[in-house]
Amino acid sequence: NLVGTTIGPYDQAEVESRQDVLVYTSEPLAQSLEVTGPIKVVLYAATSATDTDFTAKLVDVHPDGKAYNLCDGIIRARYRDPAQITLVEPGVCQRYDIDLWVTSNVFLPGHRVRVEISSSNFPRFDRNPNTGEAFGASDKLTSAEQAIYHDAERASHIVLPVIPRE
Repeated sequence: NLVGTTIGPYDQAEVESRQDVLVYTSEPLAQSLEVTGPIKVVLYAATSATDTDFTAKLVDVHPDGKAYNLCDGIIRARYRDPAQITLVEPGVCQRYDIDLWVTSNVFLPGHRVRVEISSSNFPRFDRNPNTGEAFGASDKLTSAEQAIYHDAERASHIVLPVIPRE
């Protein structure tokens, strides 16, 4: 155990039952799907805070319903543009590119592809106080309300590097 969490893939049932985790799941796959390479979630979201975090996780859901994490990532809103550190204007939809790093997995027939979206993955990633203040400058914490968009102009999605079947 590392800081109270299990190392490697483990069933996400407890995490997915939380009110602050959005879960998007595909239909059962008819054939194998190999995903190998860098994974990215493009998220369109607005927040009530001046700074916040968005997290994403790629999950393999087995036919028995157990859901195993494969890879995850986080973006701090103020770092959404690597060229310029900028706090967020509350209520304004922004694009966030969340890097889930590199993985390789074959989703077998009958399995489902799942994506989890949240605003925290503590203790894996440090908490964001959602205040916009410099980190460590204050012990004040505040809640943030998040809105995720998936309409035609702001289609939040995951980018999967699919390896073609032979």
